[in-house]
Amino acid sequence: MGTRIVPDRVPDEERAGKGGPGVLTLAGVPIGQAEDAPARLAEALASADVIAAEDTRRVRQLAVALGVRLDGRVVSYYDVIEVRRAAELVTELTAGRDVLVVTDAGMPAISDPGYRLVAAAAVAGIRVTAVPGPSAVTTALAVSGLPTDRFCFEGFPPRKSGERARRFGELAADPRTHVLFESPRRVAATLAELRASHGDDRAAVVCRELTKTHEEIVRGSLAELAAWAAGRETSGGVRGEITLVVAGIGQAAVRAAARAAAREARRAERHRGG
Repeated sequence: MGTRIVPDRVPDEERAGKGGPGVLTLAGVPIGQAEDAPARLAEALASADVIAAEDTRRVRQLAVALGVRLDGRVVSYYDVIEVRRAAELVTELTAGRDVLVVTDAGMPAISDPGYRLVAAAAVAGIRVTAVPGPSAVTTALAVSGLPTDRFCFEGFPPRKSGERARRFGELAADPRTHVLFESPRRVAATLAELRASHGDDRAAVVCRELTKTHEEIVRGSLAELAAWAAGRETSGGVRGEITLVVAGIGQAAVRAAARAAAREARRAERHRGG
């Protein structure tokens, strides 16, 4: 007997005529500037019956910035209560209420609460859709200058030293560009550990405060970036939201080509000036 396929899309006419389940929508929110909000976000915020937010204060501030009145019920939805709240939200959806999920920044379920709720909704046959929006993962990857044809996202590295060492050891042999999040308090130590596992010359990029007023993108080898972060420790450390992008193994040729292009650009500039 074959596997039963259950579609999660419920036609609008069926919902209207039979009082079917609600729709679960995951909406991307800006990672820095409110002006970067997707055009459909304001409509989704205004029309949702229930808004599940990682931080209820932030979603209210975002609504004010977008000129939106929140008529739906706003509930908290963060990692500590994710499992319990997911069950409650599925009940809301089953009762016919539309639920919107937002995080503090970026897309829900990407290193943020969301995937458990999506999985539960899918099992219940509830339609799941999205208002696509900004993501620090793809934004950092795009501005990194490292290969983007194959990449992996690792979220936050493990905190325990043994687990971190194993994870970084695995990544050191991975040919894909890897993207990681890290706390500003731990970024200096993480860069030093990545240098030890990946080698001094592996290309990497530190993206700090992406799209915000104090955005900073620092490129170099892991040895150079580890030294940069260590130097910042004497003046209060690296601050803000941090995304790391590290070249995969075998990408040394890319870095060499980038350096050659930079040298050629400087040579051409001197020629024009001379």
